[in-house]
Amino acid sequence: MKQKTVFSCQECGAQSSKWLGRCNDCGAWNSLVEERPLPEGMTAAASGKRYALAAAAGPQLYADIDVVQADRLTTGIGEFDRVLGGGVVPGSLVLLGGEPGIGKSTLLLQAAAHFAKHYGPVLYSSGEESEHQIKARGERLGVDPSTGSGSSRALSRDERAPLYILAETCLERILEEIARLKPSFLIVDSIQTVFSLKFQSAPGSIGQVRESATQLLFAAKGQNVPTFLVGHVTKDGNIAGPKALEHIVDTVLYFEGERHHAHRVVRAVKNRFGAVSELGVFEMTGGGLRAVPNPSALFLAERPANAPGSVVLCCVEGSRPLLVEVQALVSSSSYGNARRMASGIDQNRLSLLLAVLEKRAALNLMGEDVFVNIAGGMTVDEPAADLAVIAAVASSVRNRPIKAGTAVFGEVGLAGEVRGTTQASLRVREAGQMGFTRCVLPPGSCTPVDLPPGMELAEVRTVGEALDALMDW
Repeated sequence: MKQKTVFSCQECGAQSSKWLGRCNDCGAWNSLVEERPLPEGMTAAASGKRYALAAAAGPQLYADIDVVQADRLTTGIGEFDRVLGGGVVPGSLVLLGGEPGIGKSTLLLQAAAHFAKHYGPVLYSSGEESEHQIKARGERLGVDPSTGSGSSRALSRDERAPLYILAETCLERILEEIARLKPSFLIVDSIQTVFSLKFQSAPGSIGQVRESATQLLFAAKGQNVPTFLVGHVTKDGNIAGPKALEHIVDTVLYFEGERHHAHRVVRAVKNRFGAVSELGVFEMTGGGLRAVPNPSALFLAERPANAPGSVVLCCVEGSRPLLVEVQALVSSSSYGNARRMASGIDQNRLSLLLAVLEKRAALNLMGEDVFVNIAGGMTVDEPAADLAVIAAVASSVRNRPIKAGTAVFGEVGLAGEVRGTTQASLRVREAGQMGFTRCVLPPGSCTPVDLPPGMELAEVRTVGEALDALMDW
């Protein structure tokens, strides 16, 4: 009997009995791909061993469940451990996505080398590179193949770090190696290249990605193996494949950064074991990714002194305070319609703040081109950046620099009021550590007890008061 063909949407997971140019559920175009089930007579056991989580005999009373506090495992990279919430949790499943060539494989290979030295066997499964290519990258990164300090002589088997490289895309084959090696750490690069023999569809299709991620989840939880999955991203910057992939895993990390900047940012957008929106900053060097313990100094290193349109913002990413430079350039429009362009902040938020400036601060921006940029390629999406954006635009319009040694943060409302923000004391302390002596902020945000030595606070309630405190008109 002929097997029925099913078409699944890559965006929302909806299924159809026939191919359609547009998905009826989510409206995405050209998103339906063909998925064929197993031929009749072939069972899941015949196509490959299926793993499952060990279920309890029955439901357990909440009060009777014991909480197990597992010690976290370090990756040897401080910034990476920070994003993960303090290290790797045994049995966790982590998804790392990012643009091609941004450094995902480099970061994980460095972490794998550390794990192999300190915790035991590591399995690095790659569906995109051969063993020789991975070894060549390891040589460039200075990966030490020994369990000790390394030596120029030939290493015996006992002296070699148990880092195993597997060039494989078949899911069943990967699961067999996991059961055989019993690794302490597993990397699958990437999940979109893995396919299961249970499906006849191509690797990367919605069924293949979902099945591969689910089986690797069972293996990670059942054998208590921390597992990292590398994920491809679409043109929009989202992880390719079904949204269920991000629901399956415990942690979702995004690798961000501009190709023309040396630094890279790893951001946690989901974490069952730590803070969401936690941030780790790295610098790409010839020897691999190097952790940046003081990102504020990196982002402010090239800030010009006394330049109109330049403001220092105290922002918080996860639990980490950062100082970044907000730049604005306002110039007369040469065309009929004024342009508004933003890099690093939301375009719609910029339009809202410009309207507040025109209405509440009497600044005429109707015929002006406005360009706003977060220097260094950073992306800031918290409301506390509002006051810095307004100050940078006003400074550029008046061609007056912000007073030296001043940092800014605060949310701005449509009535022109400056609203309070969270973790104000943390922001002020970071500004003081970076040598700033004055902070413009919402009223009542910080108590004198929390002030670092030599720090002066300028509490403002409206946009007008803020502009008066920031520059000499």
